[in-house]
Amino acid sequence: MPSSLHEARARAPGSVGNIGVGFDLLGHGIDGIGDVATVRRIAAPEVRIARVSGDVAGVEHIPLAAADNTAGAALLSLRKALALPFGFEVELDKGIALGSGLGGSAASAVAALVAANALLEAPLSPQALYPHALDGEFVSTHSHQGDNVGPMLLGGIVLATRTRLVRLHVPLGLHAAIVHPALVLETRRSREVLAAPYPLADVVAQTTALGLFLTGLARDDLDLVREGLRDVLVEPRRAPLIPGFAQVKAAALDHGALGAGISGGGPSLFGWFDSRAYAEAAAAAMRQAFADAGHEATSHVSPVDAAAAHLI
Repeated sequence: MPSSLHEARARAPGSVGNIGVGFDLLGHGIDGIGDVATVRRIAAPEVRIARVSGDVAGVEHIPLAAADNTAGAALLSLRKALALPFGFEVELDKGIALGSGLGGSAASAVAALVAANALLEAPLSPQALYPHALDGEFVSTHSHQGDNVGPMLLGGIVLATRTRLVRLHVPLGLHAAIVHPALVLETRRSREVLAAPYPLADVVAQTTALGLFLTGLARDDLDLVREGLRDVLVEPRRAPLIPGFAQVKAAALDHGALGAGISGGGPSLFGWFDSRAYAEAAAAAMRQAFADAGHEATSHVSPVDAAAAHLI
């Protein structure tokens, strides 16, 4: 809870963007990692980034200019929309490395918004915060996609369009193993390889998989989820950017994954499992596969139905 009427702290989790089959559309949170924002109300009608810290790769490169910082841009958007007479000062404690494919830029924006929202006389709903989270994420991605900020705001699996968030049903017991190699893959670079046109047959195959996946979630049918959890559009173009990709994915599938793929823009990979035990065993094998490719890696095991951002 806020420490006073003028200060609040919030934590936003990491995320698995796209979930393979839902490019820029689907995502789910990751328990156990996240960013923390401390936000204070100030009299000056502006947004200030006072400090960015954290023991994660890339933290020293995060800009302090509010308009160039995802948290700052999100709060600038909030201030403008509500015509607030006061401003905000923000301190960020990063727990998610930049360029990891785990939603680090989005987590900063969402944590700052949730904290600032607690300082408003009439706090907004998570749905109402969504446009401002998109404006914050735009600083990093140069696009307005909600596959990361959506699940951070609502928790669980979220279908995120340009204007709407829909929380989807999560079959009981689903867990994700997410493995992050000691590599940086900038979102802009991972989007560049997607620029060339796609054959219509590939688009049809992807939409077919998406339909099976969404139906499987709604019906608690893991066979349909398994059949749909495959990416024929984005993964083939991004996989060459990730050393050891094929071996890490194979390790997940060999340990019972319903499906596996790239988390967000990479280089992290994820797998979905029908129990925590399978996910933990697979995480160790996936780390070893990255190590065999020459890159140490860390792993996280989380319920797919992960918690949303919250005050602390």
